[in-house]
Amino acid sequence: MSGLCRGVNLAGALDAERPARPDLRDLDLVRCAGLDTVRLPVRWSPHLATAPPYRLEPSFLETVAGVCDAALARGLTVVLDVHHHGELCADPVRETPRFLALWDQLGRRFADAGPGLCLELLNEPHDPMDAATWNGLLAQALAVVRATNPMRRVLVGPARWNIVAALGELRLPDDPDLVVTVHYYSPFRFTHQRAAWIDGSEAWRGTPWGTAAERARVRADLERAAAWARERGHPLFVGEFGTIATAPMADRAAWTALVRAEAERVGAGWALWDLATDFAAYDRVAGAWHAPLRAALLGAG
Repeated sequence: MSGLCRGVNLAGALDAERPARPDLRDLDLVRCAGLDTVRLPVRWSPHLATAPPYRLEPSFLETVAGVCDAALARGLTVVLDVHHHGELCADPVRETPRFLALWDQLGRRFADAGPGLCLELLNEPHDPMDAATWNGLLAQALAVVRATNPMRRVLVGPARWNIVAALGELRLPDDPDLVVTVHYYSPFRFTHQRAAWIDGSEAWRGTPWGTAAERARVRADLERAAAWARERGHPLFVGEFGTIATAPMADRAAWTALVRAEAERVGAGWALWDLATDFAAYDRVAGAWHAPLRAALLGAG
């Protein structure tokens, strides 16, 4: 991730409430499409003991490690993250020892992995945990990781769900191997229209996108994020961006193409959310990429 990288999130498997090993053929889909990165969201907390020493379930850890190894063997960069760790955001004081124990175990397990493996400390930290608390916690977690992985690339994003507007609240430790990550879903009423998990989103049905002002907003947001990271000497990675499948396909493709192009213009890597769930770029039933989204990502039909 020291240079440009283009990828996709493999959601709906290891981050699910009932986790399943991702189909390793998905890795071949990603590689054959011309992408070079997979972000692997993992819901670790159900497999992590709730009492000291907070032991991580070995079989689950090895399942995740097997997917990472398979991706690395295909020449893909892997971003391995801590996903859906809501306990930490809800009660940081109580949950911090458990979170740090998780990273101690992950750091030791992946210490010998190749440089293509990157670690992301926490997906979308959010309220009630505030930015100041997250800044302190990320420094602690990074120190734990550095004890076993002194030079591995580590991704850190701001509080408030990793939004660009929260970057000003992020305080980075002095570490040359950090990557700044943000998520981009703006405008939210367009990208999340009719999302079943969001109250009131049915009323957003049919929200269009594509005015000159809306396109200018995308450019300005990503320029601002890239400038913030660059001023601090770190690369930027747009770790999630995407549109829900209930949005009009033509608008989905236009939005995706612009976000992807602007990320590349400002020198940021990116990973689409996601391969084949609610925001899918790939149609599992048809066994094919959605052509407009494939073209938006890759410039080809």
